Amino acid sequence: MAVVTPDLPDIFEEAYERAGIELNTGYDLRTARRSLNIMLLEWQNRGLNLFTIDEGTLAISAGTATYTMPVDTIDVIEHNIRTGTGTSQVDTALERISVSNYAAQSNKNTTGKPSQIYVQRLAAETKVTLWPVPDTAYTLSFFRLKGIDGLSTGIGTTAAIPPRFVPCLVAGLAYQIAMKKPESAARVVPLKQEYEYQFELAAGEDSETASIRFVPHNTFLMGGG
Repeated sequence: MAVVTPDLPDIFEEAYERAGIELNTGYDLRTARRSLNIMLLEWQNRGLNLFTIDEGTLAISAGTATYTMPVDTIDVIEHNIRTGTGTSQVDTALERISVSNYAAQSNKNTTGKPSQIYVQRLAAETKVTLWPVPDTAYTLSFFRLKGIDGLSTGIGTTAAIPPRFVPCLVAGLAYQIAMKKPESAARVVPLKQEYEYQFELAAGEDSETASIRFVPHNTFLMGGG
């Protein structure tokens, strides 16, 4: 049976649940993204150079709902519709919806200022679809998880986090989130133990394959975010 890799919103929600907290607000998503970025930098310091977080924008045209993300995109973390420039610039968060929610939209051709986004992680690329269909030109600003150092080629053809890294990502995020929440203090030690265990499993498996590139311990690469 094929392994279905969860997308980042599911990973974030699972991490919050393990920390004993419910993910509710846009701030919760932003703090999870920051924790993910810090954890990926930590992985690089350990010699595991797989992912980074990148900030970017896409020009949105009136009447066009679907756009292709850069080829090395694994998933989209944050997404906003931007209007104005300079001191008049305003970013409005887009609600991410599932395929079933998008399919349930009774009129997919409704036009207006987009308020929702549907992310499609396809075999060869990642696409985003906005709803309502843009009624004028906008800018889509986003943070995305991307592959680096040789893995991006594989990611470009699979558009997914390698399944063996999902438990490590979830465990690490849960630990990072718990450290920031006083109500989760009692969970910090067991969450750290689970994270270290899952990291050793994932990194240990990669050390026996040639598909992942490792970098020296003293290499430190800055990611976005």
